[in-house]
Amino acid sequence: MIDPITLEVIWSRLISVVDEQAAALIHSSFTTVVREAGDLSAGVFDRSGNMIAQSVTGTPGHINTMANCVRNFVVPNHPIDSLRPGDTLITNDPWEASGHLFDLTIVSPVFHRGRGVAWFASTCHAVDIGGATMGGDARSLYEEGLAIPLMKLFKAGEPNQELFEIIRANVRVPDQVIGDIYAQEVGNQVGARKLIEMLDEYDLRDIEQISALILDRTESAVRAAIRALPDGVWRSRITIDGFDDPLDIVCALTVAGDELRVDYAGSSPQVDRGINVVLNYTHAYTTYTLMAALAPGIPNNEGAFRPIDVRAPHGSILNCRRPAPVSARHLIGHFVSQPLLTALAAVIPDRVIANGSAGLWNTMMDGMDERGKEFAYIFFSAGGMGAAHDRDGLSATAFPSGITGVPVEAIETAAPLLMHRRRLRPDSGGAGQFRGGLGQEMALEIITGQNANHSCMYDRTGNPAVGLFGGKAGANGEVLLSDGRRPHPKSHYVLRPGQRVTLRLPGGGGFGDPLSRDPLRVLEDVRQGYVTLAAAEEEYGVVIDAENMIIDDEATAARRRR
Repeated sequence: MIDPITLEVIWSRLISVVDEQAAALIHSSFTTVVREAGDLSAGVFDRSGNMIAQSVTGTPGHINTMANCVRNFVVPNHPIDSLRPGDTLITNDPWEASGHLFDLTIVSPVFHRGRGVAWFASTCHAVDIGGATMGGDARSLYEEGLAIPLMKLFKAGEPNQELFEIIRANVRVPDQVIGDIYAQEVGNQVGARKLIEMLDEYDLRDIEQISALILDRTESAVRAAIRALPDGVWRSRITIDGFDDPLDIVCALTVAGDELRVDYAGSSPQVDRGINVVLNYTHAYTTYTLMAALAPGIPNNEGAFRPIDVRAPHGSILNCRRPAPVSARHLIGHFVSQPLLTALAAVIPDRVIANGSAGLWNTMMDGMDERGKEFAYIFFSAGGMGAAHDRDGLSATAFPSGITGVPVEAIETAAPLLMHRRRLRPDSGGAGQFRGGLGQEMALEIITGQNANHSCMYDRTGNPAVGLFGGKAGANGEVLLSDGRRPHPKSHYVLRPGQRVTLRLPGGGGFGDPLSRDPLRVLEDVRQGYVTLAAAEEEYGVVIDAENMIIDDEATAARRRR
């Protein structure tokens, strides 16, 4: 029997092991998608494929989908005892893994004392997977790139050369894609080595008992958090841009004792564009959002999923049928957090945030560089988060994805792009007692002297992030060309030499009545350039002496009374 103190030490050790796995992956990566943005996940699983621990670095769309993929897809088809040391598996099946072809899930068994004892897995975004490039234009999955069924990537330590050659022949930047695949394998093997060291140190045959204790305790803690809520049903609906027409995400959240069910019945049907979401991805962001609101200090592992049931109608935008196009599924999938938090606001208003920009703004460019060599590059950007009951929303910060914004220097080094401007957008955060986070503005130009394809993956250009409890909506996003045209925010167009494209990302919603905001906070926002003088007076009723940058108390009191 493992005593509580030893269990705590081993738990901390497991976290250290998966963090080393992720660090090895990142340091070996060939792309800024992984190195800078952190678009990856890493985790350790028991023999049955139950996720025990995940690395600190990662995004829910990878880690939670990977958890279901290993348990429900990898292990049933390739039981650990059917494999040999040095075997490694790979897939990018959207319905079984992370929701689109660009994410590669690589899973490696761990053998100790002649027996399979665990799995290490990682999911990373490939910078290219062929097809029509990432975006919402495709009408079918078959247009979106190379599909890799679950198969062996390495056999007894030797690369599956035929598979590597197929991948290399189908992607625009094979060195980067293949390099990141090897980086994922390196991370898995580092994790395996560190786990074996831990097993030897504690003289453990495997991690089955450890896994059972950790998962059962996590499950108990999550059930206790759910029991703290009153029984009942709470409903919410949001409208987002869609491709050509707006889409609705509808949710009913039911609490019954220590179990919680989320049903997305009533949400819009799937569409013939690449923004559909598979159920595994919907489940990932639903469970993550609920954990963030209800049990933020509890580990995210298989035990946390057990009390939560997630449903969506088959054929809906959140549970699409194969072979629906899914390349830009994040544009819809990230939004499930918002009706969930709005529904929970009725019972736990101090533990939710107002609506934010939610979906990442993904910018993909491809074409020929100045040397006549093909390039493909993608970077991620974030608008503003919604405000909470006691603090402003974070600016230019992604929620619920967890992806990091890539520095300008890294973008310009990795791709033939010039960023003329990058700044926060004044007045883009929704007014409130606590202000929504600001979006950002970027101006880009291609510097190859040749045309480049720009695939836009942007939302909230028509339906802003609404506030809570009297807070106002954030600003809509915009995509503008220097010639005055406005490209479709979820399609592709040709960016020509000398043209600039300006991206204005949306802001988050405010929380509470703007007239309750501390005037000194409004003054500080004006000084920082977050709010203009005009908006300070119009939205917050705060009159500021522009010459001396001080509040006119008498005029402010009169304005607020009006």
